[in-house]
Amino acid sequence: MAETEYRIEDLSQRSGATVRTIRAYQDRGLLPRPERRGRANVYDDTHLARLHQIADLLERGYTLASIKELLSAWDEGRGLGGVLGLVAEVEGPWTDEVSGRVSRAELDALFEGGRHDEAVEEAVALGVLVPVPEAPGDFLVPSPQELAVAAELHRAGVPLLAVTEHLRELRGQMEHIAARFLDFTNEHVFIRYLAGRPGEEDAAEAAELVRRLRPLAQQAVEAELARAMRLLAARNLRDHLRSAAAAPSPSGERLVPVRLPAGTVEAVGRLVGEKHVGEFLTAAAEREVNARTMDHLTASGPEVDASSRASQPADG
Repeated sequence: MAETEYRIEDLSQRSGATVRTIRAYQDRGLLPRPERRGRANVYDDTHLARLHQIADLLERGYTLASIKELLSAWDEGRGLGGVLGLVAEVEGPWTDEVSGRVSRAELDALFEGGRHDEAVEEAVALGVLVPVPEAPGDFLVPSPQELAVAAELHRAGVPLLAVTEHLRELRGQMEHIAARFLDFTNEHVFIRYLAGRPGEEDAAEAAELVRRLRPLAQQAVEAELARAMRLLAARNLRDHLRSAAAAPSPSGERLVPVRLPAGTVEAVGRLVGEKHVGEFLTAAAEREVNARTMDHLTASGPEVDASSRASQPADG
């Protein structure tokens, strides 16, 4: 049975794509060129099926560049299923967090009832809030956790514009970390798949590797962040304690900074609590000084008395 043949207008009607779109797909290599008959271009069911494939992939969120790669894999007979699975693993969500939705009224209430128009604009620019076109004043929230962190920092006294600026800086640093992790795994794990376009079996194997390795980046970052926060928070506290020690005391006594081994300060913190470290070290130092003074007086007292008596003139 012969395939149905279409003029471009007929193909447009059957596929739902405009004539302009069909021509654009041809120019980008997404759609095979039609057969030329005289002065007319003739399309067939292969073109119609390809247009349906493109429409389906666009609906699933793929870009035209990704679609071109996928369709090239299909045309080369390497199987679209494995490649689609790999792309789905890479382009899918990298977190289990479920997005939310918030109205402007709920947003104002979350941030203590005020209107923070400039901060909202910054949050939209950063993608923390995504306006809902069909519902003006409503926003999609890709990461409710991120929004909750901003609200908690604001309640603690951090200005919202300072929060958004910090997020902008943090995002750049995290993208650098992600790029380094990808470079590392590409060099040591995925190099065998990157040398050429993967076949059906290779693509399926690579997709499984992505699935297994996906949580490792987050776990590594969480562990190293916890280590760094513990180290830097303790150092920050010691610096503040030294600054406090150098400041004039309420009694007017002159206080001077003293450098102590980090291990000593941390041990005292575990013993009496971080906020009492300064008091404990001051009390311990004073006790030691007093004890040595008393020891000195006790040891030298009789000699001092005898010397004093010998130097006194005799009576008469």
